[in-house]
Amino acid sequence: MRHRIKGTIGARYDEVLTPAALDFLVALDSRFAGRRTVLLDARRVRRARWAGGQVPGFRPETAHIREGSWQVAPAAAGLRDRRVEITGPPEPKMAVNALNSGADVWMADFEDATAPTWDNLISGQLTLIDARDRRLDFTDARGKRYVLGDRTATIVVRPRGWHLAEKHVVVDGRPIPASLFDFGLALFHGSHYFYLPKLEDHHEARLWNDVFVFAQHYLGLPAGTIRATVLIETITAAFEMDEILYELREHAAGLNAGRWDYIFSIIKNLGQRQEFVLPDRSAVTMTVPFMRAYTELLVRTCHRRGAYAIGGMSAFIPGPAVPDALDRVRADKQREAADGFDGSWVAHPGLVGVCRAAFAGRVHQLDRTRDDVDVTEADLLAVDKTPGQVTAAGLRANVSVALRYVDAWLGGTGAVALDHLMEDAATAEIARCQVWQWLHHRTPLADGGTVTPELVESIVAAELTSLSAGRAGAAADVFRHAALGEELPAFFTGYAYAHHLTAGPAPTADRCPAPASPGPSAAAVPRT
Repeated sequence: MRHRIKGTIGARYDEVLTPAALDFLVALDSRFAGRRTVLLDARRVRRARWAGGQVPGFRPETAHIREGSWQVAPAAAGLRDRRVEITGPPEPKMAVNALNSGADVWMADFEDATAPTWDNLISGQLTLIDARDRRLDFTDARGKRYVLGDRTATIVVRPRGWHLAEKHVVVDGRPIPASLFDFGLALFHGSHYFYLPKLEDHHEARLWNDVFVFAQHYLGLPAGTIRATVLIETITAAFEMDEILYELREHAAGLNAGRWDYIFSIIKNLGQRQEFVLPDRSAVTMTVPFMRAYTELLVRTCHRRGAYAIGGMSAFIPGPAVPDALDRVRADKQREAADGFDGSWVAHPGLVGVCRAAFAGRVHQLDRTRDDVDVTEADLLAVDKTPGQVTAAGLRANVSVALRYVDAWLGGTGAVALDHLMEDAATAEIARCQVWQWLHHRTPLADGGTVTPELVESIVAAELTSLSAGRAGAAADVFRHAALGEELPAFFTGYAYAHHLTAGPAPTADRCPAPASPGPSAAAVPRT
């Protein structure tokens, strides 16, 4: 099997893209890329079914799993205390600050917080290698040096989702799945803990489990070395939490409540229907009925199975511009702790102390099985019970944040400070999806008027003046494709990546050695 690297080869890239690492990537691709394609086709079929009038629900054929008494494997040594998890892109300065922050876990995010330029991806893998070897440091333009402290957070890596491809590495002429590229390189160079994004059902979890079993066997790692926390950030996965944990049970480390992506998924899958129109993004809080149902079911499911339940992101950037930010984060984390979560996410080191105080006293709450929780299909789909209105200010905010985020993303930055919040791709996704939904339904505005293409275009024109001169046109093109078309694209990132971020011929460094052994045969790799 032939493979080529189609990206430039920079300083120290050979430490990441070793011949053995590339052979491992080829082995992963040859064994699992075809199954990935089948599962992505199944996603499209499901979306068409929901648009046609059906709704997702609990699968009758997997009732025996939901009703069974099985448990996941005990927590791995590095994942026993997860009360505070800090997230961010794997850039040296941010990585040092996150690892030194006092958080228990740092999620090195190759997905929503990283614009997937070739340099960002390989530099991110180098950051992980340097952190592993405790030689990670960074000196800023002022000469200030950042180095690792004596106690650092456990590293958990979030690869990109199944839906994305990495065009800079091709196998037999096909781009390698981005998820396998990110995961494969991180695992090969010593990372064993992962977050799995954007899963839609237990079949996708089964694919990941088979990847883990094969990878451990190929690399000579003991069974169960790899541990994965799954982000429940799609409406379909919310109905299959038990099944997802079951498929990954020898590798499962827990579930996480992925807030913005979850709301984005509801609009993406059900937004063509009037009963699923949501009010302004700011009104869709964690206390509205359908979000409460989702988070309480997540805690109950996890604790019945001995898995950790990790709460959602607090994205505030502490500072005088938002004087009540710490109070709002404190209330959010206290609510999660009271609900039984075992820990939660923050995006800024300044929030670590607030989060830790909310979860103080207990390393986890696995004994709180939340038997009082009884969530029905109707509860998870009760979007129409969300209070709030669609306003002109909410529309402008969505257009503005989507354009500004896409502008930064096209410039190579995936974690962006916008309006005193640290935003990632999930924010842009929900913002542009809401614009599409309101346009699709010609939604009335509470303060007068209706959401029309002309109104949205007038807001776009006003916002373009604040964008980077060289990227404003590209950002507008991405936004129009993602929010103003007749059909709603599944993600903005695929189009933006192919047409703008990596557009044009890339300098090519061919790597076509004789095919190495792809590892053990399928028959030699047992299912766990």
